[in-house]
Parts: sequence; C-alpha cells; structure tokens
Amino acid sequence: MRPRRQELLQALQDAATPEAMAWLVESATPDEARMFRAFSSAPRHFPHEPIGYGSWTQAEAARVELLLAYSGTDADSYVVTCDRLCQAADVRELVAFYKALPLLPWPDRHALRAAEGVRSNITDVFCAVAHDNPYPSEHFDDVAWNTMVLKALFIGVELAPIVGLDERANPALMRMLCDYAHERWAAGRTVSPELWRCVGPCADDAAIADLERVIATGTPEEKEAAERALASRKES
Repeated sequence: MRPRRQELLQALQDAATPEAMAWLVESATPDEARMFRAFSSAPRHFPHEPIGYGSWTQAEAARVELLLAYSGTDADSYVVTCDRLCQAADVRELVAFYKALPLLPWPDRHALRAAEGVRSNITDVFCAVAHDNPYPSEHFDDVAWNTMVLKALFIGVELAPIVGLDERANPALMRMLCDYAHERWAAGRTVSPELWRCVGPCADDAAIADLERVIATGTPEEKEAAERALASRKES
C-alpha cells in the first residue's frame, strides 16, 4: 500500500491523544536542529503501537510528519539533512525514515540512502525498505533491485511483500537466483520456493532445466512454485 500523508496523519490523529497531537503541531519545524530533537523524542508522546494504517505505528507516523514539515531550502540541503539524521539514528528511527521514502520530497535523490538501508544487516531496517514499500520498484536501478531481492532470500525474509516483484523480473536477476539455488543445492541446503517466482518470467533453457528438476524432486510446495514459474514463462 502506498502511504498517503493525509491518510497517515488522519490515522495518527484517530489513535493519539490530543496532547500528543498538540506537541506534534508545535514541534513541526523547518529548523534542522529542532527537527532532529523532535524526531528523537517522538516516542515520549507517541507509543510504538499500531494505528490501523498498514504496518505503521504512532511513533513512526509522527516521525514522518516531522520529516515532511521540515522542507529544507532545496534538494541538496534536504538530502544532507536526511543523511545526518540516518547516521545518528537508532533502529526504530531508521525504520520510520525508510518507511517514509515514498512520501519524501525529491524522491529521486534518496535512492543511494535507500540502497544503504538494503545493505543493513538489521532485518527490521532492511524490511522497512524492501517490504510494502513502492520506493525500490520505482527508483532502484536493476543492480540495486536485484541485490535487494537476493539479500531478502539470503537473510530469510519473504519476497511476497516486495512491491513490484513480478514487474521488475529481469534476466540478470534470473541468473543470479539460479546460481544461488545451485550453491544451496551443492551445500545440501534447501531453496525457498519463492525464489522461482522471480526466475520464471525470464527463464532461459538452463533455468527451465532447474525448474524441471524442482518439479521432479522437490517438496509439494516447491513443485507448485516451480510449476507456477514455468507457467509465467509460457505466458510471456
């Protein structure tokens, strides 16, 4: 789900106390130092509890509103501010920032910062970029996109919540994933059935042979995934 500022703010208003919302209005500022302080202290007023809008919590939604109230003077200054914020942020602050990516001004300028989130070894931070977030599918090039998908498999998180997973299938990703599957097989390890979803649309002869191997020897779940992948190839 693409977050929308007014909907997110309304959900926050419905969940938060009037006192907390008054603090947020007072703390929304174009001043960088004040924004940093408010961003850090937001959980004192807004708990880490869901607001019924996607996976957002009160604290995350409040932090997003603070980020959007601070506009900077231009794209360069805004990006620098975001970099400073992330460099000093704790895990929950990073999660809020990365979930906010689709809402931030000058979206094209945040691709490097988003790629930094994908490189994180902290699962919650990685998922804030990769899961239920349209930003990567809209702004990552194929190299960054493919890296994100492969890392999702590597750290054991689901591929299904990745927005644009089917639309961004590409031959380079197909080959990377088949190579990864062969490495897993050679080590006597299992392969996530989800992997084949990204292989099917661009499958070459070698990939088709891999899919046929899975259909012949895999578990029922693996066979079903491989069959769906082959069907997607035939329909392309």
